[in-house]
Parts: sequence; structure tokens; C-alpha cells
Amino acid sequence: MPKISRALISVSDKTDIVWLARELDEMGVELISTGGTYKIISAEDIKVVPVAEVTEFPEMLDGRVKTLHPKVHGGILADRSKPDHMRQLEYQKITPIDMVVVNLYPFAETVAREGVTRDEAIEQIDIGGPTMVRAAAKNHAHVAVVVNPERYRQVIEEIKNNNGVVSEVTCRELAREAFAHTAEYDTMISGYLAEEEEVDGVEQDDFPSALSLSFHKVAELRYGENPHQIAALYREQRPSSGSLASAKQMAGGALSFNNILDGEAAWQCSLEFDEPACVIIKHNNPCGVAVDDNLAVAYTKAFDCDPVSAYGSVIAFNRKVDVATAKELADNFVELLLAPGYEPGSLEILTGGKVLRVLEMQTHEGPYYPGKDARRIHGGILVQDYDTDEYDVESWRCVTHDEPTDEQKCDLLFAWRVAKHVKSNAIVFAHNNATVGVGAGQMSRVDSVMIAAEKSKGRSAGAVLGSDAFFPFPDGVERAAAAGIRAIVQPGGSKNDDEVIATCDRHGIAMLFTGKRHFRH
Repeated sequence: MPKISRALISVSDKTDIVWLARELDEMGVELISTGGTYKIISAEDIKVVPVAEVTEFPEMLDGRVKTLHPKVHGGILADRSKPDHMRQLEYQKITPIDMVVVNLYPFAETVAREGVTRDEAIEQIDIGGPTMVRAAAKNHAHVAVVVNPERYRQVIEEIKNNNGVVSEVTCRELAREAFAHTAEYDTMISGYLAEEEEVDGVEQDDFPSALSLSFHKVAELRYGENPHQIAALYREQRPSSGSLASAKQMAGGALSFNNILDGEAAWQCSLEFDEPACVIIKHNNPCGVAVDDNLAVAYTKAFDCDPVSAYGSVIAFNRKVDVATAKELADNFVELLLAPGYEPGSLEILTGGKVLRVLEMQTHEGPYYPGKDARRIHGGILVQDYDTDEYDVESWRCVTHDEPTDEQKCDLLFAWRVAKHVKSNAIVFAHNNATVGVGAGQMSRVDSVMIAAEKSKGRSAGAVLGSDAFFPFPDGVERAAAAGIRAIVQPGGSKNDDEVIATCDRHGIAMLFTGKRHFRH
């Protein structure tokens, strides 16, 4: 347990640093500091020694070398329980350092800045800081290391109440936090370098042999998938624009695990469309999707697909919610609403109705799916590319005698976009740019067709069908024909394709093959 007599302070984040320095100075702690931190502290008439005076060596190489010196690291790393260590310090005229207050260069903020160059990013790779942090954390039995400004008041209070000493328990916790800080920092740098598509003509490995991921806790959630499970939301250091993890909550209580999962599903599906779109999600599946020039109409069309499932749902719009749309929503019980904004007066209507929680999403810029998709399994993690599709409709192939009409082609593309967001086996019935029936998550494709037909309540007559994968047998097409489906889009590739195509021809159904599958497990 260190008694704090000497502290080294060198921080990038200057939050409360003057307060901390003054508190330590008033307790008689000798302060050492570097560069900008030294200037800020000394300007407040707080006694502080520049590190160059301790090392008897000037800062050099544009500040790359400041604290990398035995008189700093010997003072940090000496094991006070070993007499030989203390004799060596005395012989080398090195005074022990009992506290290290350091946080690192703002690498994440730098690389997030528009137009930042690679050289600028490289200069924000801190060397001396992580070295001091790791040294102090290693020697936490004798040195208190503080990397988080939120810890300052707790540490000062403990020093005051404990005769100048920081407890063993606190030092151990501070060390854990310090190693997490440097690990996160290195992960950010590694991720930045990995994002470069090509360096000196050498392509980067999409799937490196070791994978490090770094996330910051955003909030503790109401509960997990079930009330007896506790849960929290974490955000990437550099989340893409339009991320739900960075959304602003405009109204309502705390989010649950399921709210966020369903919100993500709704928001991602809404981004499929350039036109004003409404997506209604229940248990991570779309139960209604529609596009229309009028957002309120898009909502009513989506709602009409499955009004029963829409109760207690999560809803996303890809446009600002206007008053007319808010009025339509107000009568429906909605767990969570997401949109890129809310026009004046709409929030008051929403929060006065049955909409429980409201999020404002950032509009996304550039690719919405940077990096990789990852899913946790027990003892490991699965990593893959995101399922992105340019929807090259020109490459789709008509395999039946009948060709789809232009109107059907429009609906087929719509159904295909939605099917990508429905759990497999996925079947989507669509008409007039709106779903009229959705069959999701069944063990057989024909069951999904039957559910979509039942959900449609007869509105499938003249509609089209989108299937996320091929029909293994003709029975699914037979059921679709009985429901009145007039055109189908599917990947193709089954050994029974010829029988499936023949069944379509017999019922006068047009069928397109995309050559691409959209399983969603």
C-alpha cells in the first residue's frame, strides 16, 4: 500500500487536473509533470517540477522522448519490499514515485477527424504514456496508477482519510483499469492500421490470426433478454454514423436488451430504402414494411400487414417523423420508435400517446457496414463480412415462360430487400411496395409460405413473393400459387430447380433467380 509522497502527472485529457494537482500539493505531495500538463499546473501557482529537471535530460524528438528514462521508470518500478531495489535507487540517486496520473494521446479522436493524414495519426501513437502506465500498474503493490479522471475524487478522499495511503484494494482496481486502458488504446491503433486497404502494395488480412475488440460501456440496461438477466450496452471506440449505440434518447424510460436488438433490426431494414420507409419489428422480425412518398401512408401500409403483431412492437422510419405520422402512431402501443429526427409538435403527440421510448438516430454517411459482423458463441466468436448487396437487378434471370411485369419487378425488389432482414426460412409476400404477409424463422420453407399466406388474410392475391433461399421442393410454390402469388424472386440453386420452375409455369407464375442467398440465423 503506497503512501503518496511523490506523484508524476502527464495527461492528455486535462479534465479536473488542476483540482487534483492542487489537492495533492496541499497535502505536501511533490509533483512532477511534462509538457502541456506542466504548463497548466504551474500557471495556477501550484508547485510542480518539470520532468526534464528530474531526468537531467531535455525532451527531444518533438516530444517523442520525455519520460523514457531510468530516473522515471526506476522510481516507478522499484519494489519497495526488496532492500536491494532500494539500495540501487539510493546509489543512482533516484527518488521513488508513488503515484502515476497518466492518460494517453487522443488517438481515436484524431483518426475520426475528417481529412486526417496517416502521418498525423501515427504521431498520436503514445509511447511514453503507455510505458509509464504499464510500469505503475505492474508495480501496483507500491504505486497507485490513475488513468481515469472520474477516479480523482475517490483517490484524493482515500488519501485524506487513510493517512496519505491508497489501499491495496484500490491500487489493484486502479491497475486493472490501467491495463484495460492501454489494451483498448493498442486495439484502437491496430484497428486503424487494419482498416487501411493496402500498404506499400500489400493487401491487409481481412481475418487476422489474433482479433482484439474494444468497447466502452454506454449504459446499464433495464434487464437482458429476460428480467432475471442483467445487461449493459457497449459502444465501439469508433462507431459508424447511424449507430444505435450512439443514438440520442428523446423520451421514455431505460432501454432493455430486447429493445436494442429489435431497434437495430428495424433501423437496419429501414436503411435498405431510398424512399420514405416504415419498418415494424416484433421479436427481431419485420411484421410490416412499406415505402411511400407520404410517411404516414407508409406507416399505415406497414401496420396493415399484421396489426396484431404490431402491438408492442419496435418501429423505425428513415425520415423525420412529421405531425401526421405521429398522430397515426399515437393510437398504437409502441415499445420503441427510431427515426433520424422529429418535426416540431410530433414529439409532444408521441409522448402523449402510447409510444414508450423515442430515439433520434444519426443519419449515416458512407457505408453503413464498416468492419466485420461478429456473434458470440460459448468460448469463441464468429466473424464474417456484413451481408451487403448492391441489388444488381440486371443480373437477375427470369427462368419461367412468363416474365414479371414492371410493377411486379418493383415489388419483387422490395420483397427481396425485406427478406434479407427476416429470420430464415424467410418468405415475404408484397404488393404495392408493402408487405402483406411475412413467414419467418420456420424449420421448413413451406411452413413459412403457409404462415405468410395466413398472415395475409387474402391480400396475397396478385402479390409477389421473396424467398431468402431456394425452394428445395415444389410444395412451397404450390402453396404460394394457392395464395394467389403471381411472381417469385429467389436465389435458385436447388437440385430440384427444374421441378420448381415447371410448377411455376403450370400456375402462370413468373420467377426470377438472383444467384445470391440471404440467410439470417
